[in-house]
Amino acid sequence: MIIKIEMLKYAFYLLIIMEEKSVFVEYFGDYPLVRVLDFLIEGRNIDYSMTEIAKNSGVGWTSFSEIWPKFVEKEIVVFTRKIGNAKLFQLNLKNLWVKELIRMDSIIAKLETEKFLSQETAV
Repeated sequence: MIIKIEMLKYAFYLLIIMEEKSVFVEYFGDYPLVRVLDFLIEGRNIDYSMTEIAKNSGVGWTSFSEIWPKFVEKEIVVFTRKIGNAKLFQLNLKNLWVKELIRMDSIIAKLETEKFLSQETAV
């Protein structure tokens, strides 16, 4: 029962964070590049069009179009398929840097969750 309560607290905490800013954005700053990385990490098992990535990241098209070529060049994202005229991309889970970024995101989420839960038990 205690484990279920802890899991519910964790899920609730994640929902609160996602409505505001993710811990990833909180730690690294609210910049277009960070927001795009954050979105791609969260949806790493799904492919998206460039328009969907920009929109769901909350990044304007001009800023997005400036940073996107580096994502492709550095193989942070990979082309997965084409639907009509839209090219779909996904986070490159084979890229070592991306793997470490995902690991760092997990560590940050764990630290913040533990901090939140310890504050809850102190109250």
